[in-house]
Amino acid sequence: MGLRSIKGKGIQVAQGADVETIVGTYRSSSRRKVFGMLFFLLLIMLASGIAMGIGSYEISFTGVYSMIWEHLTHWSDGFTSVDMRVVWEQRLPRLLFAIISGAGLAATGAAMQSMLKNPLADSYTTGISSGASFGATLAITMGITVGGFVGNVGIVTNAFLFSLIPSAVILGLSVMKKASPSTMILAGISVMYIFNALTSYMMLVADEQSMSAAYEWTMGSLNKASWNTMPIMFGVTAVGSALIFYMSRYLNAMNAGDDFAKTLGVNVQRIRVVLLAIISIVAASIVSFTGIIGFVGLVGPHMARIVIGSDNKYLVPASMLTGATIMVVCDIIAKAFTHVAIPIGIVTSLIGGPVFLILILRQRKEVW
Repeated sequence: MGLRSIKGKGIQVAQGADVETIVGTYRSSSRRKVFGMLFFLLLIMLASGIAMGIGSYEISFTGVYSMIWEHLTHWSDGFTSVDMRVVWEQRLPRLLFAIISGAGLAATGAAMQSMLKNPLADSYTTGISSGASFGATLAITMGITVGGFVGNVGIVTNAFLFSLIPSAVILGLSVMKKASPSTMILAGISVMYIFNALTSYMMLVADEQSMSAAYEWTMGSLNKASWNTMPIMFGVTAVGSALIFYMSRYLNAMNAGDDFAKTLGVNVQRIRVVLLAIISIVAASIVSFTGIIGFVGLVGPHMARIVIGSDNKYLVPASMLTGATIMVVCDIIAKAFTHVAIPIGIVTSLIGGPVFLILILRQRKEVW
């Protein structure tokens, strides 16, 4: 008796199996996926308590959550202790920045990998992060900003707008040239190298102070997290991730190949353009505030796929949880060994590279 797969669900049942067996197998697989997501959620809660307690001013794990609970239940009383002020004004915004950015980058990475049917697709390999880096460096070293904004507003605006250029190139190829997914990835990589070269040149000719500021931005950091900048990044990431989840059925069809998706009545070109636009805006809104954070959008979906499978109905939210977990754990490591947190982009790359290599070596079969 052979095996056959339920397309897009990652479930195998014996040929000739009755309906009850198929339904039972599907329900068992669904429960496993839900439990997997609950496990990642518990990891985030555990890591969050540790992350907010670490720093030059130590706070216990239970103390962190008790401070948050006390402030939420006695909001009108203001800050009643130093611990509460540290947690609420410094540690919690940084934590939420890590969770939002990790979840958003992983969601966009999962969508791009399924949409382009390429395990190497994410906001970094498609040039979005490099475009943001160029825009920020242009503002820091040359003082040139779009709209004439100054300070952090000018840097964020430049980073956001220039990060959309690689996406526009890819969208143009998709619309005008009917480019294949592989061609679109290669186009993104080529734009990435161009922006990287321009960024390196500007840093080379800049003065020492500007070069240091630009270099710090390109490393990726959560040090500028605040309640004032939270709403923009959270709003864009929440709406964009919800739209990606809503379009998960199209991602499942495209993950099986363009020809298969077309037989199901999916307008592949139109859906790809819409998804690319959503992904670009979400990724741009994140990297414009945090700088370049590599490997989260690449490794997060792969880790989730091992536990959850390739069904994007579950994979997208699971990837968001794994991405958020990776960011929080990396933030713990970034703060654990020095009094001043090192850029988190260094930690994500240092850990993400070996993890991604391990995932590749352990993978014994095709998951796409």
